[in-house]
Amino acid sequence: MASVSPCSIYCSSRVFVRCSASEGGGGGGQGHHRSSSSSSNAVRVNGAAHRAALQVGAALETSISRSLAELSSPVLPPPPAGERVRQNIPTEKQTVDPFRQALIVEGGVRYQQTLVVRSYEVGPDKTATMETVLNLLQETALNHVWMSGLLGDGFGATHGMIKNDLIWVVSRMHVQVEQYPIWGEVLDIDTWVGSSGKNGMRRDWLIRGRNSGDVFVRATSTWVMMNKVTRRLSKMPEEVRGEIAPWFIDRHAIEEEANEKIIKLDSNAKYVDSDLKPKRSDLDMNHHVNNVKYVRWMLETLPDHFLQQHQLSSIILEYRKECGSSDVVQSICQPDEDSVPPEGNVTMVNGPSLLPEVISGHHSLADALQQWPTKYTHLLQLKAGDKHEEIVRGRTTWKKKSYKAP
Repeated sequence: MASVSPCSIYCSSRVFVRCSASEGGGGGGQGHHRSSSSSSNAVRVNGAAHRAALQVGAALETSISRSLAELSSPVLPPPPAGERVRQNIPTEKQTVDPFRQALIVEGGVRYQQTLVVRSYEVGPDKTATMETVLNLLQETALNHVWMSGLLGDGFGATHGMIKNDLIWVVSRMHVQVEQYPIWGEVLDIDTWVGSSGKNGMRRDWLIRGRNSGDVFVRATSTWVMMNKVTRRLSKMPEEVRGEIAPWFIDRHAIEEEANEKIIKLDSNAKYVDSDLKPKRSDLDMNHHVNNVKYVRWMLETLPDHFLQQHQLSSIILEYRKECGSSDVVQSICQPDEDSVPPEGNVTMVNGPSLLPEVISGHHSLADALQQWPTKYTHLLQLKAGDKHEEIVRGRTTWKKKSYKAP
């Protein structure tokens, strides 16, 4: 792309774009310019400058120039009314989204987006949290529908779904984490959809490190339709099937021979956290608690000492009922005692074995050396008088955090 000076473009469609090519370590406002060969090395993703060009594709770089030229054109159709002016939701299929660093690939059906892990998406160890991973999956799924030209004004609902008062609800989610991305890491996220029975849809994801090409996360999910008025599950209308079927791919990010059955827990489980109440900020555009919040409630029941030493490597969620802002939730967790690693001699590196009485007399050391189960079953349920209604069942698998030298 040719070098450009900082500029602001404003057009009648009320879209405001600011673009810049940085000069050296900053100094974009000094009025100096480099040749096109050097300035093309400065690419911005999520507002962060990268000296090495992100090879998302030649089509993306070409589209950025074309998009800016189109935005600056004074001859534009009159903008539609309402919120669509601000959202600028496409009404036709788009193959490139230069502002999200995204492409539609593989015959025009698979979505691919490049982004950077931000500071507020990581925990104390500077790695992305499971909540961040789930949020990225949700965001890229919505962006995929956005670029398809099928998005109505709902939470991923198509135009046909809007006509029939239908919304998507996730019924099952399975996420496997090989390694968690770190702060500032550049990621490539791929997502696609496929059929799941007569009335469902499957969505899969792969998250890779752009520099290494390694797969960090694999995920698969099943979605069904709910009538937003009656709050009951609905069959898929032929109109909606005709919209989404051309996007289906017969491919799986996780090969599941048979779905693992998750048992139902009761209040006699080892870990119980009651009287959890949603906040208004926990609600999504469908006016029920976002599924990412469910995972937070599940994990908060686990002991701090366990969470300090272990990281989540797999989570399976089976959704049963939605949760509203006025509901009171109980989180229950039971460890799988059969998943405790075999005990071995605990030794110091290049030192003598530690005596049991020494370990038991030092509580922090005993906690650190405790052999914890690596699998847990979870249940979130609504408290309604003397009865309880299931919201979601879960199954988590954990592994020891890798040791890092200071």
